[in-house]
Amino acid sequence: MADYGWYIGILAAAVAALAAAALLIRHAVRRRRSGDMDLMEGHEFEYYCADLLRRAGFLEVEVTRGSGDYGIDILAERDGVTYAIQCKRYDGPVGVKAVQEAYAGRDYYDRMVGAVMTNQYFTRPAVEVAQKLKILLWDRGYLDSMLEEKS
Repeated sequence: MADYGWYIGILAAAVAALAAAALLIRHAVRRRRSGDMDLMEGHEFEYYCADLLRRAGFLEVEVTRGSGDYGIDILAERDGVTYAIQCKRYDGPVGVKAVQEAYAGRDYYDRMVGAVMTNQYFTRPAVEVAQKLKILLWDRGYLDSMLEEKS
């Protein structure tokens, strides 16, 4: 009877190497996709966010017109809840002004929930104001998790 132990060992090592390579490639693709949002211009980022929302199960996702949108870039609905969403593609932290715009726009469009989506993170004052005004903050980590869920 032949000893196939070393064949099994080589096969196991090859499978492990392929699995590790697949994970590295998947991670690189995700990082590249989320990194691309940093290179987008504002309106392009709004359409990118709208696509993310659609893939996350939001319905009736509509990008508003560029000017006169009252601070809201996307209108959407999910599970019977209506949303007014402000998108901010920034190079640094997002401040209070974006939260105030989402608050005003939520009321203007008569939506149930206001949110700010960004490729960055929020300043502490923005987080505090958002809590007070009940505005959702969807930062880079949240957008990355949306990408991962649908990959």
